[in-house]
Amino acid sequence: MENVFLMIRRHKTAIFTDAEESSAVLELKRIVEGILKRPPDEQRLYKDDQLLDDGKTLGECGFTSQTARPLAPATVGLALRADDTFEALCIEPFSMPPALPYGLLYGFRLA
Repeated sequence: MENVFLMIRRHKTAIFTDAEESSAVLELKRIVEGILKRPPDEQRLYKDDQLLDDGKTLGECGFTSQTARPLAPATVGLALRADDTFEALCIEPFSMPPALPYGLLYGFRLA
């Protein structure tokens, strides 16, 4: 099986990881648990606003080596449980980087 490359997003947080297409969604939640210290039952993972089933593989959910590449990882939304309910899925847009200096942009030497 091939690896898929994923960017798990929640608010302004982005977690980059990779996994095999044959990995279960639950295994992806365990990766998140290792980073955020929140158990799998307090997480919901989404693809395009669609809740992912813990028992399905990443490949069955549509994450393949063609759709989730190293330089273009697939986005997985993450919502966490707060008390008895789950928060709404919220992914903040990335900020725009500052413009490159003219010399770097066009390859000119400034000196």
